[in-house]
Amino acid sequence: MAAALLLLVCAGALLSSAEAQDLNRDLAENYKKGVDLALEQLGSFAAVQHHFRYLRSVEKTESESGFGVGFYFHHFHLKPTRCPKGTNETDPQKCPFRNDRPLMDCAVCFKTYEGAIIPDPKPYVHCIQKPRFTEAMKTTRKEHCSKMDYRTGEATLMTVRA
Repeated sequence: MAAALLLLVCAGALLSSAEAQDLNRDLAENYKKGVDLALEQLGSFAAVQHHFRYLRSVEKTESESGFGVGFYFHHFHLKPTRCPKGTNETDPQKCPFRNDRPLMDCAVCFKTYEGAIIPDPKPYVHCIQKPRFTEAMKTTRKEHCSKMDYRTGEATLMTVRA
């Protein structure tokens, strides 16, 4: 009886930890697109040897310019997993986080039109290992992204005469 109860408790703990590791399921769709951009970029670098998954958001900013145009800034952390680089697996039970490598600190900013990321201005993606992340980098990220956040259509609307 005690063994069955212990087995049940262990199984419940395992399931709840797996659910806790699937953290991006509550992330809004446009923010998921930014995380995907960062994961795609990390996967393309030969120097990056690990598979990463989304861990948590640090800061999110969203602004709508009207006419279906939106601007998104997302500062977040990625954590390496035990899966090999190039794996498309997102199941936390198949690709659990590893605790022997540093987090990746990432920021993305991009513009969307009707929910799709548009290429102009070019989306900005910056990721670096968290121990190497500096305040100067944080400032540079913010400055770069604030330059991208111009209000599409405002200048044209101001010139319309009645």
